[in-house]
Amino acid sequence: MAKLILSLEGQVIREIELNKERMTIGRKPHNDIPIENLAVSGEHAAITTILNDSFLEDLDSTNGTLVNGVAVKKHVLQHNDVIEIGKFRLEYANPQASQETPDFERTMILRATPSTPPKPAAEEPGNFTRTRIDNQPLAMEAPPPAQAPQAHQAPAQPAPVAAAPETPAKMAVIQVLTGANAGKELELTKSLTSLGKPGVQVAVIAKRPHGYFITHVQGASFPVVNGQTLDTQPRLLNDHDIIELAGIKMEFFYK
Repeated sequence: MAKLILSLEGQVIREIELNKERMTIGRKPHNDIPIENLAVSGEHAAITTILNDSFLEDLDSTNGTLVNGVAVKKHVLQHNDVIEIGKFRLEYANPQASQETPDFERTMILRATPSTPPKPAAEEPGNFTRTRIDNQPLAMEAPPPAQAPQAHQAPAQPAPVAAAPETPAKMAVIQVLTGANAGKELELTKSLTSLGKPGVQVAVIAKRPHGYFITHVQGASFPVVNGQTLDTQPRLLNDHDIIELAGIKMEFFYK
């Protein structure tokens, strides 16, 4: 499990396991990680953990938050990253964290730009038409002509099976269904994409090798998927799931 090692001037104070989906850091005692110091804001920063990854977000603190000496507003944490809040250091320890380049980008769905619609597939000449299954074009082919049997022919050896070509990964997309931006699309190309309205309701969609997962991050109300309110656990999104977030309906699908 991921953890933070809190220290001050080189002396380790304690270790904190990131055992909750969202944990806050701040001077006030209600924070999950309270740090009683005047240089620390009442609610200074928050860490959201999704599967094996955690991302840090500065909560508009007075003195800011540093990661490895650089001021950040949001940052995907990597193993051995050092968070600095005032004079305190919190080392992030998680060998299982994703090794891909940090590319978390807060993308509000209401500001998404429409994607260029795909061009329709052209009809093929002849008697065979191009059929589309799951948006992947497949050409129908006539079977090869049969060969006449030959006398005293040795048993045919099975032909080597050619390796199937790799199927290109499908692009996941969110399309707005209601509101002023209805019809706009957002391609989920980042490892972490957040949707919603800050201060009202925010959720994160995490891109993983085995699918896309949506997780509640902020707000009193939790996102709704296909009419079912989510809990604190990440939920795997399926093709054509309907998401309700911050009063907006949107559809998740592959293309």
